[in-house]
Order: sequence, then structure tokens, then C-alpha cells
Amino acid sequence: MHVAKVTNRYRTKSGEDREYVSHLLRRTFRDGGKVKHETLANLSPLPGPAIDAVRACLAGKELLVAGEDLTVTRSVPHGHVAAVHGQARALRLPELLGPPGRLRDLALALVVARVVRPASKLATTRWWADTTLAVDLGVADAGTDEVYAALDWLADRQGEIEAALAGRHLAAAGNPARTALYDLSSSWVTGRCCPLAAHGYSRDGKKGYPQIEYGLLTDPAGRPVAVQVFPGNTADPTAFIAAVDTVRERFGLTDLTLVGDRGMITSARIVALRELGGLGWVTALRAPAVAALAADTGPLQLSLFDQADLAEISHPDYPGERLVACRNPALAEERARKRRELLAATETDLDKIVAAVQAGRLVDAGAIGRRVGRVDGKRKMAKHFLLAIAPGSFAYSRDEPSIAAETALDGIYVLRTSLPTDRADAAQVVATYKSLARVERDFRSLKTIDLDLRPIRHYTERRVRGHVFLCMLAAYLVWHLRTAWAPLTFTDQTPPTPTDPVAPARRSAAAERKAATQQTDDELPARSFGDLLSHLATLSRNDMHVAGTPHDQTFQLLAVPTPTQHRAFDLIHTPIPLQLR
Repeated sequence: MHVAKVTNRYRTKSGEDREYVSHLLRRTFRDGGKVKHETLANLSPLPGPAIDAVRACLAGKELLVAGEDLTVTRSVPHGHVAAVHGQARALRLPELLGPPGRLRDLALALVVARVVRPASKLATTRWWADTTLAVDLGVADAGTDEVYAALDWLADRQGEIEAALAGRHLAAAGNPARTALYDLSSSWVTGRCCPLAAHGYSRDGKKGYPQIEYGLLTDPAGRPVAVQVFPGNTADPTAFIAAVDTVRERFGLTDLTLVGDRGMITSARIVALRELGGLGWVTALRAPAVAALAADTGPLQLSLFDQADLAEISHPDYPGERLVACRNPALAEERARKRRELLAATETDLDKIVAAVQAGRLVDAGAIGRRVGRVDGKRKMAKHFLLAIAPGSFAYSRDEPSIAAETALDGIYVLRTSLPTDRADAAQVVATYKSLARVERDFRSLKTIDLDLRPIRHYTERRVRGHVFLCMLAAYLVWHLRTAWAPLTFTDQTPPTPTDPVAPARRSAAAERKAATQQTDDELPARSFGDLLSHLATLSRNDMHVAGTPHDQTFQLLAVPTPTQHRAFDLIHTPIPLQLR
């Protein structure tokens, strides 16, 4: 027996074509070698689902009543870890981490978890048990000791992994520009036992806390390649020399140009680079050096910027180097505004000291000097004031020549580089130096936006280095995910090429439209990177149980993906998997 669908077409007297569909319950049998059909009933009046049910039953299928015969025994988030794991496999990250085994599975799970939900190692083991990550990678039973053993294993393999990444992204084949970016940051440390913790210049604004420092080496696009951890009181130039040793000794790269800020690549470090040979540099001059070039007889004169915002100059103090002078009008205006506000705030503070002296509450010259020193420590404006301090007397006035001299250099900075003109013209030198902003974005991703590297809670040197390296590998994953998912987020996919390399960067019209409408070009909701991961988490994997079967027999079923979830997996060229492996 079966259900036959019969379609009859006919034309009415008025010439209109019509179609009549009937569903007939039939019995098919052989009679004398011939196949015959017997109609048992006309099922056409029944609802469509009822006809489908009859057809399925006759085909030998078992029908289940939702909520009675079929139940969801468990539903866990799946889409976010599946997407991040899929991107990791596309980047061959498991093979990069090391040979297959329990420790590699744990290390990979830690990297994926750091991208999806950064937390302490103990909190991570609690969290991943409520997703598909732990069970699919076989680490659901891992305890804290095993997790820390995996972190130590990862730290021991850091050199090999970074060398492989350098081969991918810094060697000539993957880095035709032959440049690398380097910068230093810091994060505060909790506790008192970490041997790397020391007091130093805090880039987190956490005064009074010990800290560690770490230098991040990236390719020209800002893709993380290597990270080094230093004691918290390490000076920038010292960290830079360590980066040079890494590039030369560990990675075997000698024809590379390193890009760093003015505090990182100092004149002394440039002398050392010259002695080593092979490595070039792009950096900027400090303010006193710029002021010396702008002296009356110097090559840096404001007339250079009458027609353009950049000009190439030379000076005998910088033999074999090119100097590119730039003037950014927007930066000049911002610095002038900030100076005006600081001068006014300083005068307000100094007026309070004058009033205290005149009222007789402040008489001792030393006490007056200490009060003035506190004001200078707060505003850093004493260089622009003339002070007269005596017992029972205090007066001040603005140093107008000093203010004028600084104002003349507002918005002006000078880059120095060893790049020859056939490799980069003046505009390309400026663009290369400004690409350091990509490392700053990496630091924001590492420290606050995506990965929560800080604060440092580990107290052994090996664990601290392993933790920072783990976060760097997660940042490597995030860099590729952000790039791939740019069409779904507020990221500018096609930033316009600036006609003036000195001018501030602008967003494209498409990015402005995406931000204004909150929609992508595909008319999907535009989201931040974090919100997109949260949305992917709603793609759950469900354990289904059929009534009448043993309770331990279930099958897995994915929720129906949304258009955004479909698009997210398409962009990373990964099908939506039922299981991670």
C-alpha cells in the first residue's frame, strides 16, 4: 500500500488552464504478470500533515509525538566554540601547538576558551563543561593540575611555535614589505610572590601596583607573531634589544626593518643595530632632538610645510639615515587646546598658593617650594612659568618665550629611518610608522576588549610566561576572526587610502552607513565582535531521546542556524559541524 499523488490538468470552456491534485490510498498487486492498482480511499480532503503522516507510516517510518515521544535531554551552546575551533583548524593551529596528545588537546581547549570566554584557569574548567568544547576535545574530566601542566607544556614549546609563526608571516614569502612592528606594554600583578613583578612605569595607570612588561612582535598587518615577558621595571630600549636577538637568533631573519616608537628605538639602540648589520629601523625623534633641528640654523623650518604636510630633510648628526618631517594640523590644534587648559589649571593651583602666602598661612620658602612642586608634578607645566620664591613671598608669571617655542612645534614630528628611497618614499615611511597603531589595537584586544590578559594572578615565572603566551595565541586567532567577520561587524572593510599620509585616518562611507543603519550589506544585523560570539552561542547542540528506547541511547541534533550564523561560518570557510572533531 502507498499514497499516490495524481495530478490532472484540464482546460475550462473559457480557455483557463487548471490543475487538480488528488492523494489516493492505493494497493498495488500483480495479476497474471501485470501490475494493477486498486484505489482504497481518496485522502485529498485530509490536511497536508495528515497525508504526510500516512505516507511515512506506509513507508515504514516511525512517527513520534513532539513533547511526548521525543524529548530534549540536554541542550548546550555550540556555535561559538565551533566557529573558533574551526578557525583554529583552518590556521593549522593544532599542528602548530605540537604532536597529538592529551596536553595538546588541553592547550587547544585553553586557547579556544580564552577567545570565547576569558577567565581564570579554574573558572575555565567549570565553563567549558557547559559547552561542547570540553566533551568534543576529550578534556571534560581535566582537573586544575592537568590544566596547569598543559600551560607549562605550552610555555616550553613557545620557541618552536613562534619560530613557525615567524616563518609564516615575517619571512620574505609572507612579508614582502620586509617589516615588523614591535611595542611594549605592561599589566599589574596581584600577590607578592611573582619574581617578575616589579614597580615601573605603568601603562595601565595602576600606580602603586607591581607589574610585568611584555613586548609584542607582529607582522606589518598587526598579526601577532611573538611575545616576550620582562620584569616590571624593564626599560623600553632593553626590551627592544631582546626583540632584536629574537629576530636574528631564534628566527634567523637578517633582512628585516623593525618599526618602534621613539622611546623604544633610541639613538643608542640604532648604533647597536648598525654594528649588528642587516636589520633596519623606522622610529621617531624625541622632542629635544626635534627642537634642535628646528633651531634658527637647522633644516627643520616651518616654511617646509607651506605646500605639503611632510618634507624630507637631512642633518650630519644622522649619517646614513633619512629624516621625514611631518606636520599634522589636527594634532597641532589638539596640543594647543590641551596646553591652554593645563596652563589655566596650573594658574588656578598657583593662585591658591599665592593666597595662602598673602594670608600668612604659608611662610617658609621650603614649604612654598614643596607646594609648587606638587602642582608641577600634577600638571607638568613648570617649564612655562617663571617662579619667584622667598620667605613669606611667592609670585609667578608665564614664560611666554618658552610657550611660543613649544607652540611653534605643535603637530610636528620627525621620523628617522634606514630604509633606502627605492624601498620606501617619504609617504611610505610615514605610513609604515603609523602602522604601529595596529600593535596598539592588539594590546587593547589582549588587555581589555577580548582576552582579559590582566591582572596577572600566577606567581611562578614559568606560569606567567605561559599565561601571556596563551593570550598571544588567542590574539592570533582573534586577529583572523575579526578580519574574516568584518562583513558582519562594525569593522571598516575597505578603509580609504589617504591622499595625505600625515592626516588622520578616515572611515569609508560604507562603514559609516553600516554604523548608522546597524545593518550589514547583506541586511543582517551588524554586531560587535563580542556580540557576534554571543549570538553564535545560541546555536545549540541538543541530545534527543526517543520514547521506548533505553535512556542512555540518544542522538544529537543542531538547532536551526540563523542567517547570521550561517554567514559567520561561510566567512571562515567552515561548514557548521555537529561535533568539533
